[in-house]
Amino acid sequence: MKAKFETIQNDSESSFRILLTPNLNDVFYWHFHPEYEIVYVEAENGLRHIGDHISKYEGSDIALIGPNIPHLNFDYGVKNTVNTVVIQMKEHFLGEHFFSIPEMNAIKNLFEKSKTGLVFHGATKNLAGKKLKLLTTLPHFEQLLVLLEVFNLLANSTEIENLKAKPIASISVLKAQQRLQLIYHYIEANYQNQIDVNVVAQKCNLSTPAFCRYFKKATHFTFTDFLNQFRINQSKKLLLQDLNVTEACFQSGYANISYFNKVFKKITGENPSNFKKRQNTQV
Repeated sequence: MKAKFETIQNDSESSFRILLTPNLNDVFYWHFHPEYEIVYVEAENGLRHIGDHISKYEGSDIALIGPNIPHLNFDYGVKNTVNTVVIQMKEHFLGEHFFSIPEMNAIKNLFEKSKTGLVFHGATKNLAGKKLKLLTTLPHFEQLLVLLEVFNLLANSTEIENLKAKPIASISVLKAQQRLQLIYHYIEANYQNQIDVNVVAQKCNLSTPAFCRYFKKATHFTFTDFLNQFRINQSKKLLLQDLNVTEACFQSGYANISYFNKVFKKITGENPSNFKKRQNTQV
């Protein structure tokens, strides 16, 4: 299975495209496009999968993704609708020579670094997120000014992490992305049942030891840890749909309540019943 190529059209009377809260948290949208993309998302926790980089975020996340880097929607698997702002722009969205003027050197370097994926933390993330959330309330010209302010903020920040993600540019990279997507879809289709790592390894045409080494290197998770993370995310959604702990346990693929409670607490910091009570009091 291949990453989906997304065709993007600019907003009317604008040089870029703005998406607000796409509501894709139940959709596995593994995709890529030649446009640059900046994403800001607010969620209790979620999965950041950009190229061959996979990690978790908590509270909020902001990323700048370069052209043709496959990525998963940031709200995938999140229990509730989350606030999301996505800005997509072509390489020369302000003209071929705009970023060549001296005043734009820092932003030009930022876009060059984003070709392997960037995320931002701390005060940078919070301030940039506030600005991005205001965009749709502004006229088009002011939107552009604020977007440039955001880029300048990111360009001069030290609260930055380079994900070293690879764009789809070669057969070997494409095969690696397809393999990860195959694993994702298999988990998504079978997480409610027992999943045998040996079967998954066979589907990837790897021996089990080779598969475990590959998966750890590609995702920074063991296969068991990744599967548990996926199942617990599903169980949280079920608990918020008024299922009890036992029902959420079995329907998310666990056969033992005690083990489910143990894994749930390890991942979330609280047991399932407390999570359910706390969420209900916030409604």
